[in-house]
Amino acid sequence: MSGDDMNPAAAPQPVEDVQGDGRWMSQHTRFVQECKDAEPDVLFVGDSMVQLMQQYEIWRELFSPLHALNFGIGGDTTCNVLWRLQNGELENIRPKVVVVWVGTNNHEHTAEQVAGGVLAIAQLLTSRLPKAKIVVLGLLPRGERPNPLREKNAAVNGFLRSWLPRLGQAQFLDVGGEFVHSDGTISPQDMFDFLHLTSAGYRAVAKPLSDLLLQILEETPEERRASLV
Repeated sequence: MSGDDMNPAAAPQPVEDVQGDGRWMSQHTRFVQECKDAEPDVLFVGDSMVQLMQQYEIWRELFSPLHALNFGIGGDTTCNVLWRLQNGELENIRPKVVVVWVGTNNHEHTAEQVAGGVLAIAQLLTSRLPKAKIVVLGLLPRGERPNPLREKNAAVNGFLRSWLPRLGQAQFLDVGGEFVHSDGTISPQDMFDFLHLTSAGYRAVAKPLSDLLLQILEETPEERRASLV
């Protein structure tokens, strides 16, 4: 499976304005405008997991100093992120790293389709930003107790772990290892609604991500070339 037109999770589409207030398109338009004004070294793109990170101290502590832009919109699927990236959210910017975190909202798609949608995003990024590294974050477990959606997200991660290395400049980072306790439950201290992260939950995710971003940003071009050989 790859991100092709046969995969419904890899078909770019905007969010339908069901509520009638144009919120989603307004956020997209603001991001396109930010591209004209900012020079980010790191771009975050995805759903509410990305969007809400900006509201916590951890963002100001670890990611703002890296000249990071946050292009997260709650509820987005792989299809919505693909559409946004194809319609202005990559114009005029040349980030060194793009962090992608999306897929848990793709309820209509199979695990393989979701992973193919994420792969399509990574392929688009590598073609538009050939010098950038792509970091794809694994989908987190969800629900207080074991459930089919948790199993599906784990299956998505399995596909991504296998497929992404083929792109060369993309890598998979699993940040969900600490959330499921030995009895199979997730704590509300980590996920307040058993889906979205608390401040403590974001800290657990941010540490390995921050370490990886610093490592990538500190590499010299020579090191980078050598690592791709």
